[in-house]
Amino acid sequence: MPQPHRFDPSILREYDIRGIVGKTLSPEDARKIGRAFGTMVRRKGGKTTCVGYDGRLSGPAMEKAAVEGIVSTGVDVWRVGRGPTPMLYYAQRVSGADGGIMVTGSHNPPDHNGFKMVLGKAPVFGEQIQALGKLVASGDFETGQGKVEDRKVFDAYIDRLVQDYHGDRGLTVAWDAGNGAAGEAVAALVKRLPGTHHTMFTEIDGRFPNHHPDPTEEKNLKHLKDAVLKHKCDVGVAFDGDGDRIGVVDGKGRVLWGDQFMALFAEDVLADKPGATIIADVKASQTLFDRIAALGGKPLMYRTGHSLIKSKMAAIGSPLAGEMSGHIFFADRYYGFDDALYAAIRLLSILARRKQTLTEFRDCQPRVVNTPELRFACAEKRKFKVVEEVRDRLRAEKAEVNDIDGVRVQTKDGWWLLRASNTQAVLVARCEAGDETSLDRLKASLRDQLKKSGVNPPAF
Repeated sequence: MPQPHRFDPSILREYDIRGIVGKTLSPEDARKIGRAFGTMVRRKGGKTTCVGYDGRLSGPAMEKAAVEGIVSTGVDVWRVGRGPTPMLYYAQRVSGADGGIMVTGSHNPPDHNGFKMVLGKAPVFGEQIQALGKLVASGDFETGQGKVEDRKVFDAYIDRLVQDYHGDRGLTVAWDAGNGAAGEAVAALVKRLPGTHHTMFTEIDGRFPNHHPDPTEEKNLKHLKDAVLKHKCDVGVAFDGDGDRIGVVDGKGRVLWGDQFMALFAEDVLADKPGATIIADVKASQTLFDRIAALGGKPLMYRTGHSLIKSKMAAIGSPLAGEMSGHIFFADRYYGFDDALYAAIRLLSILARRKQTLTEFRDCQPRVVNTPELRFACAEKRKFKVVEEVRDRLRAEKAEVNDIDGVRVQTKDGWWLLRASNTQAVLVARCEAGDETSLDRLKASLRDQLKKSGVNPPAF
């Protein structure tokens, strides 16, 4: 008789599986995830899966358990070892393996870990993750005895990254790996690139002793800013814990957010692929969508979430997509998955061919004022309903609304966004305008709509 196993319900997320080791996530959970994933691979006609892990202290034990689970279903495992998540994606794609599992806690605290999965060329997310949970609960697994083989791909991955560097001059660059899984790759890359490179925190250490590895929070970029100013760098780049998100700082130590450096990438890609569709998520500035159109491209506003965007890119053949969070996806000369190291290579390549510096580029961007990402606590059962209520009221008022992911409202003052988080019991909002007075009106409109649905937001 199959032995049923139930996960803590909090770990099955929209885009991945994530939990707190020793509390909501255990090696036995990892073993069952491996068995369920191996079963999914078998039932799709597959026979092989790549497995990798990041720098978390719990990574080796979780990876070992997941591998045991996979091979118990008769699926062969190719172990690619420790490294960034995109290295696992690369290994799975070039090896022709039928699936891939990355054991990673991404940018979460040190005691967290989790799993990102790929079947064929597509990410596993949403209903598939829920189906995996039901499969584990049923215990209806395939059985067999797969083989395990070590297939180190680190050197080949570095070779592939360097392949798309095409610069005319060397740059002075600061790199902050944040003690995350991208550290060893950064150390190897700078040996292959022209210019002068100043690296920090490339030793992989799952305790993250220097700062939290999340480049979307400006406080985590302090070391990078300081290094850029000290060494008079052209650019600084930072990575999250598993190397699939990038942060960027200009020569004055100022942050460029995802929608700002996406404008550079769009210009580069559209020069080779005129008229192409470029995707950005609903959190991105209107200035990015306007810039894509001005360059002759087709801007497409789409839902937030790396798995959702990868799937949309593949469906419509888009060569480039990006999120405010720093997930950048190149299908132009690359594979269409989010790889922050590859994005860094493309960024340096662009800057090394331009007369305009990154600082000058940033100074030329349209002037807008905006809020950071605003987050309001809202009950899990209520959050999506609140967004629906706001949408319906605004439509009744004949407002200009885009509801691809929550509600994005365009007015003469600018725009504001309200959406429900797919992973937490919160509502997420953002406002952008041309000046502070207009921004205040947008924030007042957002507050008014939240209050009409019974949400009392904190001051913002």
